[in-house]
Amino acid sequence: MTYDFARDGVFIAGRWRPSGSGDTLPIEDPSSGETLGELAAASAADVDEAVAAARAASEGDWGAMPAFERGRILSRIGQAVLAEMDALAALEATDVGKPLSQARNDVVALARYLEFYGGAADKLHGETIPFQAGYTVYTLREPHGVTGHIIPWNYPMQIIGRSVVAALATGNAAVLKPAEQASLTALSFARIAAEAGLPAGALNVVPGTGAVAGAILAAHPGVDHISFTGSTAVGQAIQAAAARNAVPVTLELGGKSPQLVFDDADLDKALPFLVNAGIQNAGQTCSAGSRILVQRGVYDQVVERMAARYGDLRAGPAMADLEVGPLISAKQRVMVESYLELGRRELTVAGEGKIAAEAPAGGHYVAPTLFADVRGDHALAQEEIFGPAQVVIPFDDDAQAVAIANGTPYGLVAGIWTADGGRQMRLAKRLRAGQVFINNYGAAGGVELPFGGVGRSGHGREKGFEALYAFTTLKTVAAHHG
Repeated sequence: MTYDFARDGVFIAGRWRPSGSGDTLPIEDPSSGETLGELAAASAADVDEAVAAARAASEGDWGAMPAFERGRILSRIGQAVLAEMDALAALEATDVGKPLSQARNDVVALARYLEFYGGAADKLHGETIPFQAGYTVYTLREPHGVTGHIIPWNYPMQIIGRSVVAALATGNAAVLKPAEQASLTALSFARIAAEAGLPAGALNVVPGTGAVAGAILAAHPGVDHISFTGSTAVGQAIQAAAARNAVPVTLELGGKSPQLVFDDADLDKALPFLVNAGIQNAGQTCSAGSRILVQRGVYDQVVERMAARYGDLRAGPAMADLEVGPLISAKQRVMVESYLELGRRELTVAGEGKIAAEAPAGGHYVAPTLFADVRGDHALAQEEIFGPAQVVIPFDDDAQAVAIANGTPYGLVAGIWTADGGRQMRLAKRLRAGQVFINNYGAAGGVELPFGGVGRSGHGREKGFEALYAFTTLKTVAAHHG
């Protein structure tokens, strides 16, 4: 399979053209380590032109379009995405390395975002405010104008859906900078959207490096809002750059999410979630449930059953559609392996998967690994590994469970497994997280459910109607009529 996205180049003002610099990036297949082709790398001038094209669209036909018409276009794009299910899933699996079935789920999620925000576009309303006699006061929600979107490599299609599509639904025009390691479905989405009737300039895509395209977009004076998903360190740099222009920023950053398992939990129901939440996309998920906190009464049983599941896990090429795919790059593999080596020296390896025999030697594979009897302050329980590894931590009571769960700088997601309704409500309030799941984890993606973190996991919310609020600014109108 070969690609020639370097020929297509960047997508600006509704047309493809070569990068202004002529620079390219390699397209690597994580499953084999082979180079599949080249990708255009946007220059500073390309980003300037993309921002200008977005400004023209936001102040022109796209910005003036009735909300229900925007919604119709987004809904059409959603149908077009589903029509290209097989091609998009294969492209995402090849580019990111995730198992093919997981890539198909991402296509469905992107289409669902387009359906949801297409239907919501004309349902974002202002309010009337009771005030003094002689006044009528009301609020308007208006688009920021030009929004910049810097997305990561682990879930390109899903994050386009929850970020770019939400911005478009409210009448913004977007400039998208996909990750240099995985840009192919972002570029394909631009083509599909244009063919489905999205006006020129409403969406512009500038693939390239973070140091050039990403940094320039984050600091660009022509951008009115920045949305970033990625590491905490890069998010801090982007927020600092945007602050120079007093631009609002939505940051969805890292996580070290706990799952709390109590003695009364339904283990038959919990066990598949406990493992899958840690190994999905080879653990390269900000909301991965990587810390398993287990009450001592069922601790040995949970470790034993999780270890048995780990023994059945296989890491292999994306198209083999096994439980775990490769990591995104050699650099990522080296980092994850360093954590696993630390764990093997200092912790108990309770369970370990295998690298499948059919996995190409050049692919970026690690064996999924489960560590038990871990202290809450150990590095593997504190730091985001971003690989297929989980730690199991014992606890005695509710207070200790909450202290361990809240004992990291992160606060993205948490899971609670208990049959005690009172405990469910108490702990949901006490856990420091942007989302709390009770007797489930992830709620099947839930495009309607606001998502985001606290602390080093970021701020602002995506998904659901909260994303529409984030991509608008509130104007108050006070009319005095005597």
